[in-house]
Amino acid sequence: MAVGAIASAPFFTSCIPDNGETATLGAPPTQKVYNWKAVTTWPPNFPVLGEAMVNIAKELEVMSSGRLKIKVYGAGELVPAFEAFDAVAQGVAQICHGASYYWAGNIPAAVFFASVPFGLNAQQMNSWLLYGGGLELWRELYDQFGLIPFPAGNTGVQMGGWFNKEINSIEDFKGLKMRIPGLGGKVINKAGGSAITVAGGEIYTNLERGNIDATEWIGPYHDYKMGFHKIAKYYYYPGWHEPGTTLEMFLNKEAYEELPADLQEMVESVTLKYNHLVLSEFEAKNNAFLEKMMDEGVQLKEFPKSVLDSLKKYSTEVIEELIEDDEFGQRIYASFKAFKEESNSWNKTTEGAMAPYL
Repeated sequence: MAVGAIASAPFFTSCIPDNGETATLGAPPTQKVYNWKAVTTWPPNFPVLGEAMVNIAKELEVMSSGRLKIKVYGAGELVPAFEAFDAVAQGVAQICHGASYYWAGNIPAAVFFASVPFGLNAQQMNSWLLYGGGLELWRELYDQFGLIPFPAGNTGVQMGGWFNKEINSIEDFKGLKMRIPGLGGKVINKAGGSAITVAGGEIYTNLERGNIDATEWIGPYHDYKMGFHKIAKYYYYPGWHEPGTTLEMFLNKEAYEELPADLQEMVESVTLKYNHLVLSEFEAKNNAFLEKMMDEGVQLKEFPKSVLDSLKKYSTEVIEELIEDDEFGQRIYASFKAFKEESNSWNKTTEGAMAPYL
């Protein structure tokens, strides 16, 4: 994207004209009641993540005066976590809340809309999606499956993960079995390890039993609640693999388009609200729980620069291989990369310059 080529935010568009005129209200909304099902990739009522979808459903029912009712199912309650994409595409449910890298097996390019190793942070991801053309590309990609996606939260920069041995060089990844999804998992494979995708609710048991040697999840709040500090020795940072992971809420497009315009606006507005609330909650709670972990003796470790340099090199190779034969993936990455280059210049001038003084 050339400098100055800023897209309009794709939210709040159906009732707001772009010609400066005042919107004209249409016919009174229908009183038809829509009963929907929502599935998630998170365990039932999972803190922050699962709760977000539950709260979205509650707010939509209140805002719509009961015209839009959504029953939320956690992972495994209606369909397994990693079958949620197909469930919504096939109309088994109308909504899913999850993260797009879980569908990499179906749509390899979907990973760009969750997180890219050494890529955009949370505010940059939101900027690219809402004002840099990212959401338009995301919707074009999902449209072939009859789905319409919305950004619906962000974890912020994550931690590097839990390990039972120290990582002093890139050689220490050889033979390591690590739970890590998305592009980060492919990078671990290049480093000689084995990336394993395990749903959130199954990580602790796999780590405790030695089925995996290491795991990443999100950050101190969730990691403490999951109990990883009880079964792993070292807690590494930074989260090179997920510097700002976007969460998604996607809808069955046919079901969404059957909604009257006012209910569509409610869906978009509430989703945008939680896109910011989830990030804010993670930031607040991660602060407190990192201190709690340190007080309880967790060994916090920073990846050596040589390790990060090698992981970044492998990341570039992974992305190039991913898009080599994927023209649409090339379009997405070109947009992502151009936005990153522009936003990095601004970031270095502002937050980067302030970092030594914070």
